[in-house]
Amino acid sequence: MIVTLDGPAGAGKSTTARELARRLGWCHMDTGAMYRSVALVAIRRGIDLRDEAALAAIAAGVAIEFRGGRVWVDGEDVSEAIRTPEITTATRPVANAPPVREAMKGVQRRMAAGIDLVTEGRDQGSEVFPDAELKVFLTASPEERARRRLEEERQRGRDVTLEEILAAQQSRDDGDIHRAVGAMREPDGAEVLVTDGMSHEEVIGRLLEWIELRRGRALGESTGRPAP
Repeated sequence: MIVTLDGPAGAGKSTTARELARRLGWCHMDTGAMYRSVALVAIRRGIDLRDEAALAAIAAGVAIEFRGGRVWVDGEDVSEAIRTPEITTATRPVANAPPVREAMKGVQRRMAAGIDLVTEGRDQGSEVFPDAELKVFLTASPEERARRRLEEERQRGRDVTLEEILAAQQSRDDGDIHRAVGAMREPDGAEVLVTDGMSHEEVIGRLLEWIELRRGRALGESTGRPAP
C-alpha cells in the first residue's frame, strides 16, 4: 500500500510521514532528502548546477537508501551532509530541473515497488503516485505554519521574527505553486487535512483511521465481500 502526503512547507509532512511509517512498520520516503542527495553528489563531483542532463544522470545513477531514519547514498550516511546551508541552496536548481524530476520519478517508483510506503513531498500524489491507495493533502493556515517554524528556529537559537518567516513562507509557497514541473497542488481524489488546532497525535490518529478504511475496502474488493 502507498500513502502519499503532499502539502506546503511547514505543514508537518516530514514529521508526520516519519512517525506514521514508524507506527506501521513501513518504509518512509523523504523525497526532499533525495533531491538534496543529488545536489550533494553534484557539488562533490564539480558538476555545474545548470547542467540539467548531468544532474539527471546523477539522479538516475546514485543509490539512495533510507535505513533507520538515516539517508544513505552509494553506501555513505549523508544524513548530516545534505542538511548544510550550502546544500539547501544548491537543491533548488536541482529540484527545479525537469530532467531531474523525470529521472527521480522513475527512481521513486522503483523504490516503492512491492512494499508498503509512506512518501511525502509536493508532487507524490499528483505526479509520482497518482494511483496511490491513500492520497493526503496536509496543510495548515499560513499563520499556523509560520508559528511552528518560528518555534523551530528559536529552538535552534536563531533570532527571527514571525513577520520574516511569513514573508519567506509566502515567497516559497508562490514558487512551489508556480513551478514548471513538480508544482504543489492538491492531488485528484486526495483527502484534505487542515491541521490547525490538532495535536500531532490527533493528526496521526486521523491518518491511521483513513488507512484502515482503505485496507478494509481493498479486502472487500479482493474477496468480493463487503469490508467489515
